[in-house]
Amino acid sequence: MAARALREAGRRRGWAAEVGRRCFSGGSAGTAVPERKEGGGGKPVNLFTAVNQALHIALDTDPRAYVFGEDVGFGGVFRCTTGLADRFGKNRVFNTPLCEQGIAGFAIGLAAMGNRAIAEIQFADYIFPAFDQIVNEAAKFRYRSGNEFNCGGLTIRTPYGAVGHGGHYHSQSPEAFFCHVPGLKVIIPRSPREAKGLLLASIRDPNPVVFFEPKWLYRLSVEEVPEEDYMLPLSQAEVIRKGSDITLIGWGAQLAVLKEACEDAAKDGVSCELIDLKTLIPWDKETVEASVKKTGKLLVSHEAPITGGFGAEIAASIAERCFQRLEAPVARVCGLDTPFPLVYEPFYMPTKNKVLDAIKATVNY
Repeated sequence: MAARALREAGRRRGWAAEVGRRCFSGGSAGTAVPERKEGGGGKPVNLFTAVNQALHIALDTDPRAYVFGEDVGFGGVFRCTTGLADRFGKNRVFNTPLCEQGIAGFAIGLAAMGNRAIAEIQFADYIFPAFDQIVNEAAKFRYRSGNEFNCGGLTIRTPYGAVGHGGHYHSQSPEAFFCHVPGLKVIIPRSPREAKGLLLASIRDPNPVVFFEPKWLYRLSVEEVPEEDYMLPLSQAEVIRKGSDITLIGWGAQLAVLKEACEDAAKDGVSCELIDLKTLIPWDKETVEASVKKTGKLLVSHEAPITGGFGAEIAASIAERCFQRLEAPVARVCGLDTPFPLVYEPFYMPTKNKVLDAIKATVNY
């Protein structure tokens, strides 16, 4: 069912985008966002192709941009870097040793010298050896130097989340670890068009960004993507379905699951408002708050384990900001507090039926 929803979503154009409004420092860089026009422009591509297009544009428009990581020279395990080395040369697109800490440390130094360092960590599950470099160096570089120096040109790309057969070392969703760190931005796209625009915005943002790509969608999600250079705003959530009874929030691949749940809930007379958060840090509290004040109810869903997941931060913030307007406890439908399983993955995942049950329980509270 989720696969069908993704294909259906992929055949449509999506939703309009606006120019970004917030940065940690400086201002937004690069080109402005084009308004999406229904029924024209762009070719149908999948998500990994959209990422590849963004990387081509980043390298083509900025001679200071470099792409590197494990196996990126021949295209990478998910083919996101296919053709880059042939076009831009092995001095700008190159393989690294199998050392995530080294990849991150090199990327920080390269960015600190005024370059655009676009590093790939092959799987998000293996980003932890680089955790010290990202958290204690990249995130604090500007602060510790009193804004004399920075590594704002750093973008770390990494595929995250379930893929149907990845098991506990190739399926994790570690985004919440990085949301606890001031000085980083954390971005997760839901579709090809979003991936291209958000990745280009991340690369050109004057702050270090961790960009998580939902690998389940690399080939499954297809939609029309503009061929030109464009950016989508960071720190700006998007209401992708209007509703009046309950607000649903998610990001990445989970949006397709939530969309299915919204459609099934509508058959039972429940009107759901669906929001794609897109940027987890710094996240768009205003859009979420406005929706919850309208509906009086909130459900957050993500693949990561429920305890300490970013859904807990959203729940706490909305409880503070909307306490007198809430008509039910904030619901969370998330992964289980276990290592990510292999054969038991269907039981672990926050499925459509789990979300639908939580919608009904919250609305009927």
